[in-house]
Amino acid sequence: MYIFLITITVLVFFLLLILTAMQPSNSKLSVFELKRRATLGDKSAEVVLTRESLLGDVVSLQRVLTALMLVIVVLLSVVTFGWLIGIFVALFVALEYGSIARLKIIKSLSHKIYLKLEPYIFNFVQKAPFLFKLLRSVPLDNNSSDWQLGSRIELEHLVNNSNGILTTDEKKLIIHSLEFSDQLVSTIMTPRSMINSIKDSEFLGPLTLDDMHKLGHSRLPVIKGDIDHIIGILNLRSLLALDIKRSATAEKAMDPKVYYIREDQTLHHALVAFLRTRHHLFIVVNEFRETVGLLCLEDVIEALLGRKIVDEFDAYDDLRAVALHNPHANNHPEKREDV
Repeated sequence: MYIFLITITVLVFFLLLILTAMQPSNSKLSVFELKRRATLGDKSAEVVLTRESLLGDVVSLQRVLTALMLVIVVLLSVVTFGWLIGIFVALFVALEYGSIARLKIIKSLSHKIYLKLEPYIFNFVQKAPFLFKLLRSVPLDNNSSDWQLGSRIELEHLVNNSNGILTTDEKKLIIHSLEFSDQLVSTIMTPRSMINSIKDSEFLGPLTLDDMHKLGHSRLPVIKGDIDHIIGILNLRSLLALDIKRSATAEKAMDPKVYYIREDQTLHHALVAFLRTRHHLFIVVNEFRETVGLLCLEDVIEALLGRKIVDEFDAYDDLRAVALHNPHANNHPEKREDV
C-alpha cells in the first residue's frame, strides 16, 4: 500500500509538472492580420482565428487543472508520509514545482504532449461553453497578439525585424519617414566649409562658366564681400542661354530672392517651406544670422527616402563626409594647435 501511494504521488507530481510546463501560444500573426486574411477567403486564417478566440479558455482550463493537481499532491504527500514529513514534502512541491517545470526536458516533453492533445482540448472547449463561463480566469479579449504599439521605437523595431514582409528599401523608407520629423537641418545641410560661391562682381565669361560647371552644383550663392553676405542665387541651368559676347556680372544674372532657414529647424519645417516657396535652395544661418551651410530640396528628399539622389551636377555623394577631411584646409596653418 505504501509503495502504491508513493507511485500515485510521483505520478500526480509528474502530471503537475507537465501541466505547468504547457504553454499554449498565440499565433505569430496579429488578430487584425488574421481577420484581414479571413475576409479575403483564407480558410487557414479562419481556423487560427477561431483558435485564438478559444485560447483564453484553454489557459483557464490549464490553471484549474494545475491547481487541482497541486492540491492532490499536497494531500497525497500528507497521507503517504504522515503529517510531519508530508508537510515538508508538500511545501517543497509548492515552492519548487514551477522551477522544475522550466527544465528543458520537461518543457520539451510537455510541448509534444500538448501538440497531440490540442485538437481534443479545443473541441472540448467548444462543446462546453457553460462550463468555461464558470472556470474562465482569462478574459476573452485578453489576446496578446492583438497588441497596441507603445512607442515609435517599438514600431521601428518591428519594421527592422519584418524579414520576408518588407524589402530592404521599404524598411529604409518607413524608418527614415518615422525619424524625419525629429531631424534638424544642421544634420544634413552642406556645411559652410564646403560652400562654393561666386562674387557679385564676377563676369560670366566662357572660362568662368566652365569653372562653375566643374564645381558640380546647379546653383551657387552670390556673395557681396564674404559668405555671410549672400545677396542672390545663380542658377547655372539658366545661364545656358546667356549671350557670351556680352559679358554680364553674377549680380545681374542672379535671382535676388534669397530664402534663409535656421540650423535648428526640423526637416519637416524645411520641407513645408520648400513646398510653400517653390524654391530649391535655402541658406542656413545660426542664431546670429551667420551663414553655416546650405540646404537644398534634394537633401530633404534624400533624408525622407533614405537614399541618395545623385545627378550630373553632383561631384560628391556626401558633402558632409568630404567636409570632415577639410579639403579647403580651413584654419590649418603649419603651426596650428587645437585646444
